[in-house]
Amino acid sequence: MSRLSRVALSVAGLALVLAACGSSTEGEPAATDDDAADASDPTSETDLDPESVERDEGPGDREGFFWELDEEPSSTIDLDEIVSGGPPPDGIPPIDDPVYESFDDAAEWLEGESPVMVMRGDEETRVYPLAILTWHEIVNTSLDGEPIVVTYCPLCNSGLSFSAELDGEVLDFGTSGRLWRSNLVMYDRQYGNLWTQFTGEAIVGEHFLGDQLERIPSTLQGFGEVRETDPDAAVLSRETGANRDYGVNPYTGYDAEDNDPFLFQGETDGRFPAMTRVVGFPDGDGTAVLLDRLAEDRVVEFDDVDHPVTLWWAPGQASALDASAIDAGEDVGQTAAFIPEADGQQLTFEPVDEVEGEGDATLRFRDEQTGSGWTLAGRAVDGELEGERLEAVSIDDTFWFVWAVFKPDTEVIE
Repeated sequence: MSRLSRVALSVAGLALVLAACGSSTEGEPAATDDDAADASDPTSETDLDPESVERDEGPGDREGFFWELDEEPSSTIDLDEIVSGGPPPDGIPPIDDPVYESFDDAAEWLEGESPVMVMRGDEETRVYPLAILTWHEIVNTSLDGEPIVVTYCPLCNSGLSFSAELDGEVLDFGTSGRLWRSNLVMYDRQYGNLWTQFTGEAIVGEHFLGDQLERIPSTLQGFGEVRETDPDAAVLSRETGANRDYGVNPYTGYDAEDNDPFLFQGETDGRFPAMTRVVGFPDGDGTAVLLDRLAEDRVVEFDDVDHPVTLWWAPGQASALDASAIDAGEDVGQTAAFIPEADGQQLTFEPVDEVEGEGDATLRFRDEQTGSGWTLAGRAVDGELEGERLEAVSIDDTFWFVWAVFKPDTEVIE
């Protein structure tokens, strides 16, 4: 299939998103009779709902966004670079009251390689299927009782999480319907500032301008793997209050390497094709590892800005942007990154030849110092270090075009 054909497919897919958004009123998703029944019927998963987090109200209703008003707000970028992605604000509806379910219930509609975004806190693990995030892009929720915002931009394949607290205020976020550098532009409901998802920076507005939200480590993995390593995790359910075709990919063929990014302005960095997959480390100027290199070696280790890191890969996650059914996408693998230190010693790792163990003791890596076995979740499940857990670091499973425009001085490990 030619690049132009894939672009046409991508645009057609985006039309599906707009059509779905067209069923809503003033940015709110349309509820079906089934949705109403689900909302009123308590389920056995009630205990998996997140802790309630009180959000600050802010100054009240704003008059509108800058493109709706005859005024020019403060900004850190050229406002002409912010373009409409099609839907109105919240036309892609964020999830404000997430409902979670168990792995057993989620397994009734998800497959082993279903792509999910994983957040592992100190006390709990949350799992967000891309089959849902593709249609909502933002979840205002909590982790370990702290307010967070979970975000996914399909055009960049960037699944990023942030603390929702800044300068003592708790914010919640919506989708602006705008893009900057082909990346999701969020807005906070308290002040109406615009934020770029890729860095979590406030780029337009009179409050928090130039500030950045704190990143919370997350990663993209396969549903089956996380079910083994974190069996007690809570999985975001389809009880969203919206009527969407969860599991259908509206961006069919978008991630083909010879494709072009949607609504990207300017020239892309020519060192690699725009849609080349990379795993980026956002600190400083950033370091990016080509996914092909990582998939070949399975372990890549280097010194990041403030500490050493070990980056791992394993098969088992379908691309959310390939086939018309998300679960049928090409296996692009799963990633995780950690500071390689445990029990006071720095470690180096190597992949095992064959997966060992089962359940939450499914190990894929061993450290060379003690021979202990480690899961993709960064937990030691046998050997001298059994019971230890590595500290996760933030990574971006994304495309080269967006990584390079946000991190132009990046070092690349090929």
